[in-house]
Amino acid sequence: MTNASPEVRARYHAAALRDMAVALLTRAGMPIDRAGDVADILVEGDLMGHDTHGLQLLPVYLAEIESGSMQVAGDYEVISERAAVATWDGKRLPGPWLTLRALDVAIEKAKAYGTGTVTIRRSHHIAALAAYLERATSQGLMMLLYSSAPAAMMVAPFGGTRPLFSPSPMAAGIPTPRGPALIDVSTSITTVGLTTRLYREGKRLPHAWLIDENGEPSDDPAVLQAPHKGSILPLGGLDVGHKGYALSLMVEALTAGLAGHGRDDPGQRWGNTVFLQILDPKAFAGEDAFEHQMGWIADACAQNPPRPGVEQVRLPGWAALDRKARQLEEGVALNPSIVPQLEPWLRKFGTDMPERMG
Repeated sequence: MTNASPEVRARYHAAALRDMAVALLTRAGMPIDRAGDVADILVEGDLMGHDTHGLQLLPVYLAEIESGSMQVAGDYEVISERAAVATWDGKRLPGPWLTLRALDVAIEKAKAYGTGTVTIRRSHHIAALAAYLERATSQGLMMLLYSSAPAAMMVAPFGGTRPLFSPSPMAAGIPTPRGPALIDVSTSITTVGLTTRLYREGKRLPHAWLIDENGEPSDDPAVLQAPHKGSILPLGGLDVGHKGYALSLMVEALTAGLAGHGRDDPGQRWGNTVFLQILDPKAFAGEDAFEHQMGWIADACAQNPPRPGVEQVRLPGWAALDRKARQLEEGVALNPSIVPQLEPWLRKFGTDMPERMG
């Protein structure tokens, strides 16, 4: 398998893509308010450049609705609640809708108590974590968002050869006077979305980020496909993957441990367990102190002399925000693999793909 040359991507108005996604989801049976939330988060993922966790997920979500694996009716159940903390059973309802509701509750709690935390068991998939962060940072709040996928075992513990963990991403939104830092990193060295896409396209990874069932390093995503039993490596790879392994354990504790639903529970299906926390700087050393400290460190990073080939040191998320601003003006450049996956659903529900721009 070889990597093909880059393909020219068609561009579409972000609002038109959102309308298309809402139309497909509502015709599949999802209430329009929930469909709007799901569409917002998926399109936001593509706007920011997280195109394995944007509209690429829409055909999969539609198939999950059709099979009954994603529920579209009913409400979540509050399992436990104290002043600043709550745990919900998401009952396999749409992940973006649940996460946005949890975000609203956590913000309300944080404004009252300085911090608010909501954990969710049995959520459906929540898409790109980075897509949620600006909703908190725009209010001067710090946000932490972690997720695990109990039914997905794709990442071996460091030193092992059998997959156990999901890639389990961690995200943080940090307001600074220079604009927010938006952190979204996987505890594995690459993602299931990317490896699956490359496998379908007959391509390889740029480095040996995988191991086969014998523990040998590989750049071939086929080692993850049956009958093979390969694994994605933890963040840090073969050299320092003990660090990613440790982070995976931490995410398991914050999600599965606190929400009470994890890898040993029966009847597992694709979905997420979620930890969401909001911190209000006003309740700690104060908003001015937070802005001063984070402003200083943001300036120090941006003014750090760049190494050869680097134009400027940037905070995490700055490239995604620049990409979002460009794509809102010039159109969202969809990965060429996405539209063919959408076409059967467009035909099924009598919906058209938006017109291309330009």
